[in-house]
Amino acid sequence: MSAVLEVANRPEFQDQTTFNLAVWEKILADPFYARLEHRIETNAHGQVLMSPPPHYNHGETQTDIALLLTQLMTGGRALTECPISTSRGVRAADTVWISYPRRQQCRHSSGVLTRAPEICVEVLSPSNTTNEMLEKKALYFEAGAEEVWFCSVEGEMAFYLATAPDQAARSLLCPDFPLVITGD
Repeated sequence: MSAVLEVANRPEFQDQTTFNLAVWEKILADPFYARLEHRIETNAHGQVLMSPPPHYNHGETQTDIALLLTQLMTGGRALTECPISTSRGVRAADTVWISYPRRQQCRHSSGVLTRAPEICVEVLSPSNTTNEMLEKKALYFEAGAEEVWFCSVEGEMAFYLATAPDQAARSLLCPDFPLVITGD
C-alpha cells in the first residue's frame, strides 16, 4: 500500500486521469493485490476500494448482457469488468460496449480506459445503495459514456441517456436490447 501513497504525494500529477493511471499501475504491480479475488477500484485520492467477489448470478448476468450486446451491435466489443478512469478514481463497470475507434483512442497500457465506453452497464447486487449507483452513473457520463444501464437483481433493465435526465424506455444505441434478462 505504501507504493500507492508514494504516487499520491508526487506533484507531477496535474490531472485525475494521469494520477489514476499511475496509481492503477502500482496496484497491478503489487503482489498483495494480485492474490486477491476481490473487485478493486480506487477513489479520487488513490485509496483502494474493495468489494467481495459477486454472487455467481451476478457474473452470469454480466455474461448474458455481454453476449446480447455482441449479437446486437456491430463495430465494437462487449467486455466485462472494465476499469475506467473517472474524476473520482478508477471504477469498474460490470459490462460495457465500446466501439473500435473509441477503444483505440482511450486504451492505456495499464489496462484502464481513459474515456468511458459508449455503453456502461451495472448489474445491481442487494448490497448496492441508490447513492452508489447514482454516483457511478454520473461518473460514467462525466467520463464520456453515452448510455448507462442498470440491470436489477430480477433482470429488469433501466436505460439512461447522456442527453436526457430521466430513465429512457429503451437504449438508443442498441434499441433491440431486451427489457428483461432472463438468464436462460
